[in-house]
Amino acid sequence: MTRTMPLRRLIASLDNGTWGDDPAEDGTDTTCVRAADFDFKALRVDLLRAPIRSVPAPQRRRLALHSGDLVLEKSGGGEQQPVGRAVLFRSDVPAVCSNFAARLRPRAEVSPDFLVYLLVSLYWSGATARCIKQTTGIQNLDTDEWIQTQVRCPPLDEQRRIAAFLDDQVARIDQTIAMREQQMSIINERIMAAALEGVTAAQVLDRKPSTLTWVNDLPSYWTEVRLSTIAQIGTGHTPSRSEPAYWMDCNIPWLTTGDVHRLRDDSIEVIHATSIQISQVGLENSAAVLHPPGTVALSRTASPGFSAIMGIGMATSQDFVVWRPCERLDPQYLLWVLRAMRKDILGRLATGSTHKTIYFPDLESLRIPLPPRADQLKAVAQIQERMKSINVLRVQLRQAITLLKERKRSLITAAVTGEFDVSTASTRALADVTN
Repeated sequence: MTRTMPLRRLIASLDNGTWGDDPAEDGTDTTCVRAADFDFKALRVDLLRAPIRSVPAPQRRRLALHSGDLVLEKSGGGEQQPVGRAVLFRSDVPAVCSNFAARLRPRAEVSPDFLVYLLVSLYWSGATARCIKQTTGIQNLDTDEWIQTQVRCPPLDEQRRIAAFLDDQVARIDQTIAMREQQMSIINERIMAAALEGVTAAQVLDRKPSTLTWVNDLPSYWTEVRLSTIAQIGTGHTPSRSEPAYWMDCNIPWLTTGDVHRLRDDSIEVIHATSIQISQVGLENSAAVLHPPGTVALSRTASPGFSAIMGIGMATSQDFVVWRPCERLDPQYLLWVLRAMRKDILGRLATGSTHKTIYFPDLESLRIPLPPRADQLKAVAQIQERMKSINVLRVQLRQAITLLKERKRSLITAAVTGEFDVSTASTRALADVTN
């Protein structure tokens, strides 16, 4: 019989994880699962990049993850992604979860596969977000409040039917989404092709043809210059968070990694807003600089190589490099040169084993082709003309992907809340998803 009960009635134990110590190679090392190791699309732990940590044997035994456990994100999150995600652990690899997470073990009468769908439904509905406490920059999930959330719990055999139904239907939706995203990748390639046709890709690091070569020969009347000689180069700064006055009465746009999603959208050339602002006091009492409109900003760390033009005056965090072009250089031309370089040249400059970074000295050495300004404007006009038809396709694909993701969420929620009987809904649900 299906009953409504507090979430805690479905949980056998909920134990905070540990970060342990640096690997010791003395028999105490084990895999440590972080939120960065969540494959939230698949609702599974992905151990591919999970770090190794040293954890004492008693603690390792007490906190060991077993296949069928869930890992709950307790601390972290961000503006675009609230804390509280949960994924299923399906592995025999010895592991624990980090101190920012917790191991959730379902009761014997609860299917782990059903429970992870139930928890993602709570997360998407906002029920999990209502249990978040945030006194600093980090979100924390109040698990005592969270486990009191009322949920619907059918018998075990029905839980298994629901999970099996969702495994099949969600896989179909994800496959369709993957196809649409592949189409989006092809369109993005067309954007880069348009940029390359409009602006001849440049060379970097003092002409080393064996490493970075020309895409096309420069016309004889063009010149090749070091970018820093025709555009004032600078970087950003993060004012101290320990100074309250820096973060009161904030009205100065401050470009941070939280805005990289704007830079990743190649249909956006100029940005007019940021997710965070700083105060005039913070600007005046730190190394932060207010850059004028027309400044070109490029991300060095989060998604390194993505760029956009500032439509209004902005400061930036240290994660960006900026250029203020002189009269010889059109900002939009520079933007498309940088975008043409992104996949090849800037991609090669991004280094690091875990977090790719483009270092400032390499960007100081960046060289670009410089035609007369009239030719720059013609190149930009050519790119923008080609972008019109490409952007129509992008919008259509984005709408299709958004609709598919909404249907996926609705399907999961409807199944775990009992809005339909999964034993008779398969055909209709599949039709709803694919049409």
